[in-house]
Amino acid sequence: MASQRLILASASPRRLQLLREAGWDVETSVSGVDEVEDATFSPPGLALENARLKWRAVAPLHPGETVLAADTVVWLEGRFFGKPTDRLDAVRMLLALAGRTHCVVTGVLLGRFGGEVVEFAETSWVTFHALGLREIDAYLDSIDPLDKAGGYAAQDDSGRLIAHIEGLVSNVVGLPVERLAGFSSPRP
Repeated sequence: MASQRLILASASPRRLQLLREAGWDVETSVSGVDEVEDATFSPPGLALENARLKWRAVAPLHPGETVLAADTVVWLEGRFFGKPTDRLDAVRMLLALAGRTHCVVTGVLLGRFGGEVVEFAETSWVTFHALGLREIDAYLDSIDPLDKAGGYAAQDDSGRLIAHIEGLVSNVVGLPVERLAGFSSPRP
């Protein structure tokens, strides 16, 4: 599925940065779809459903081009942690995740409208340090949690929240770029 350019169906600056750092020629096209937040889905099922919605909204606008859509979900013991609605919601999320291991799943769709589309879900496990309100407030003062599932940014963590990641770090950031290598080629 070689392509000169990749259309990223996302407004995520983290996904764009990951793809560009991996050598991809990327253009963004934001889907504008409302993401599903349904706890009856499994974590991979929810991530893939949202990625499908984004892909279906963007791919027809770019015929003949390879479109990549992704969605990342944070999950712990039957509860999804989406993007916080405000700072207090982010505090609640981080307190619930503190001192525990949670699942981060990114669903990915890659392909051309009317052609072959590949989809997969990548799972990583993230363990947080035990945290108090002081550490969480200091952390939230340093990032904008409102556009991040779970209210945190692995790429900006520097060990403040995250004690250990099992799996791809890029997946926790928002896109498992290592998994894309076999599907299309970055620019030379």
